[in-house]
Amino acid sequence: MKKHDQDYLKKQNRKLVFDILKEHHRISRVAIAKRTGMSPTTVGRIVAELIEEGYLVESEQVSEGPGRKSTLLDVVNTSVLSIGIELDRDHMKLGVIDMNGHVLGEGQFERAPDDSPTKTLMTISEVMEDLIERSGIDRSRIVGIGVGLPGIIDYKQGVVGYSVQLGWKNVRLAEQLKQLTGFNVAVDNELKVRALGEHLKGAAIGSKRTALLGFGHGVGSALILEGEIYRGEWNSAGEIGHTTVDPDGILCECGKFGCLQTYINIGSLLTEANRIRPVASVEELFAAREANEQWAVGLFERALTYIAVTVNNIVCMYNPDSVILSGELMDKLPGLYDEIVELCQSRFIWEPLRGSFTFSRSGLEGRGVMIGSGLLAQDRFFSLD
Repeated sequence: MKKHDQDYLKKQNRKLVFDILKEHHRISRVAIAKRTGMSPTTVGRIVAELIEEGYLVESEQVSEGPGRKSTLLDVVNTSVLSIGIELDRDHMKLGVIDMNGHVLGEGQFERAPDDSPTKTLMTISEVMEDLIERSGIDRSRIVGIGVGLPGIIDYKQGVVGYSVQLGWKNVRLAEQLKQLTGFNVAVDNELKVRALGEHLKGAAIGSKRTALLGFGHGVGSALILEGEIYRGEWNSAGEIGHTTVDPDGILCECGKFGCLQTYINIGSLLTEANRIRPVASVEELFAAREANEQWAVGLFERALTYIAVTVNNIVCMYNPDSVILSGELMDKLPGLYDEIVELCQSRFIWEPLRGSFTFSRSGLEGRGVMIGSGLLAQDRFFSLD
């Protein structure tokens, strides 16, 4: 076997052992060998390396059979840390994430919608340094930065191909942010990292086929199939917001007419509301609806109908076992969740598929993109590349 192949196999075995430890916690060397099919000698060598490097710790002994005891191993959650970043049109969220998905320190900051990539990344760098200092964490344990943002992302190269919400095209985000911070940077679509976070640490733990839908300043979805993000050829799978529902409909910010998101997203709802009277926020719009102002009632009725149609279409296409409703619209107006579920179940889900999946809210609340991005950076650190 060539040395290159041997090195690859060693890295593969090391990652497999570490992934099992991260998933199960408190497991013996014997149990790891059984799960992986590796020899006890190979497992022992890998474990010894991980203990020496500070990633693992030995705990108490347990019985593995008559007269036999084995020492349990556990991951040191703070041995690997990352910076998770959510980057959106008008705000940024940054957090220090440990291996268990816990947030050790965080902050949220406003961003002007027309800020350039350079200005945005400079702000991220400055805020991140302040966050690390305030959190009092060991900088040497930070293995990388993860960034989740809306748009079509070349996740392998870390390039923002096209983001309508940010107004960015062909931005080499990973390269530029690494130059500013010195850390390796992983970049991906916000809903994909949110779905990854939900699968690993949130509402989709144990799901084999998860569909996450996001409703906010944009509309999109992400799929986790057998533990893996479904990406498509250009990492654009799930971009349902720009599917056409009415060729003669409303002009979308992407330049096409009748995109699905123009009937649902926050910006479109506020634009239409302001034709009636000044409305500054979606919360104010919701209050008008609660006050039974018929124009607001009609806007929400139409938006909820399109959301329910979207859920049905996703369910029909991908037959998931779990559907997660997420995004800024859900976060700011939590009461909509029950209305959407009732509308879907009573009118819009194709009858043969009713009961074939569960509905849930995000298990990570408003931190899903931040946590998912941080976990993505950690996974990239342990990857075979």
